[in-house]
Amino acid sequence: MYMEIHQLIKQGFSKSKVAGKLGVSRSTVYRNLKKSPSDMAEWVESIQTRRRKLDTYKKLILSWLREHPDMSAAQVQDWLQERYKTLKVGESTVRSYVRGLREEYKIAKETSPRDYEAIPDSPMGEQIQVDFGHTKQKTSDNKEAKLNFIAFVLSNSRYKYKEWLDRPFTTQDVIKAHESAFRWFGGIPAELVYDQDSLMVVSENGGDLILTKEFQQYKETRKLNLRVCRKADPESKGKIENVVGFIKYNFAKHRVFHNIDSWNEQGWEWLNRTGNYKIHNTTKKRPVEVFSLEKQHLRPVTGNINFLNNHENSITRSVHKDNTIRYKSNRYSLSLGTFNKYQTVSIKETDDKHLVIYLSETGELIAKHKIPDGKGQLIKDRKHTRDRTKGIDAFIDTVENRFEETEVAYDYLDKLREKYPRYIRDQLQIILRETKQHNEQVLTEALQECIKRNLYSATDFSDIVLYLKRQRRVNETVNDNAEIVSPLNSISGWIVETEAQKRKVDTYTVLLEEGDLN
Repeated sequence: MYMEIHQLIKQGFSKSKVAGKLGVSRSTVYRNLKKSPSDMAEWVESIQTRRRKLDTYKKLILSWLREHPDMSAAQVQDWLQERYKTLKVGESTVRSYVRGLREEYKIAKETSPRDYEAIPDSPMGEQIQVDFGHTKQKTSDNKEAKLNFIAFVLSNSRYKYKEWLDRPFTTQDVIKAHESAFRWFGGIPAELVYDQDSLMVVSENGGDLILTKEFQQYKETRKLNLRVCRKADPESKGKIENVVGFIKYNFAKHRVFHNIDSWNEQGWEWLNRTGNYKIHNTTKKRPVEVFSLEKQHLRPVTGNINFLNNHENSITRSVHKDNTIRYKSNRYSLSLGTFNKYQTVSIKETDDKHLVIYLSETGELIAKHKIPDGKGQLIKDRKHTRDRTKGIDAFIDTVENRFEETEVAYDYLDKLREKYPRYIRDQLQIILRETKQHNEQVLTEALQECIKRNLYSATDFSDIVLYLKRQRRVNETVNDNAEIVSPLNSISGWIVETEAQKRKVDTYTVLLEEGDLN
């Protein structure tokens, strides 16, 4: 740089132009112009012989900064101490070294600053703040995993606890995390402060909290005093918001995820090494040292909680304006008007890969969908797009309810509607007549045969019903008189005599008997 600056000046460039060409400040240009060649040689020699404490780790730190330009000096220090247990280095030393590497190798730091308002500290043992967070982590096979965590912090000492899951939290998970946190802290505070999370709170109700059934039972068992923050009021829970950010950007950022057990183990080691040991910027004390005093003010934890109860393991989701909910990167439809009635609903994934959507307060089932493979899909029940109280829609409802398999019947009737839009009422009347005259077993078999053979017509359905009915009579006659045996490749006389509304039933007889032979 020294030689380039002098050469450009000799070529007639101004100092400002030189600074712009080399990407340095004008003060750097002035400083280099003041040095003589001998002064510069002495300086170069001095920096080559001088060795700094972190030079041993220079290549490693430099690789981190190049891969993650937004990495903070505090995270660099934590990663070094994680790999080298015996390394003792001060924060200012790491900050200065990282700053020097950034300047030397022109690695600009990406930042997104945020302002927080200071609030008075709570008395010792008075309060724990609780909040949730999530991150997206690179996995060992270079994929992406979405992880969720719950964080706790004692307001006075800033002593922290956190727990991670590789799936959405349920209310049961939240309760178990509370128990783990109370064991970590060695007691229970006078008050717990939460954000408005539907895993715990159904409604504020003007200050009288309405909790989910599971969390209400837990609150009463542990005799907890809860407070929920108002919306858009981060100042009342600013400590936990700082902790959530600290966890995201100091522990989780750039860390590779292998499995949830090792991830939690790393997280607890981080708490002991950095999260609760690093000097807090506001209190200028180590949380672990202040906590040794604060834990004496906590209420002791007595007894164990039995997590086996009769309540559903609920996961809640918000209802969106388009009457859908989101689950695992897919959208699932709800009936028209659901958004105007309910803000949240509960969901449960069944063993047969269905998503059940219900009301947490009453348990009323409002939708059920098959969970697809893949992401980014809209899973829509066609019944959710129509008014089921009048006209043809109501007629279809009436007919489909005459069948055992109503969903299969609806799909069949809906295809009839597409095929015969002008005559759908006549088609429905024919099928309705058949449903009134025959039992559900015959109707189910006829419906299955029509779908199997792609016969989408009310008259086809009626003919298949008639065939099945007569076939049963033949079987009953054969059973009564074993001497009467019909050849397998022959057509019974009663079938030949059958007259269908549009075509002879021989067509269906041949099709069905050929299918039986095959």
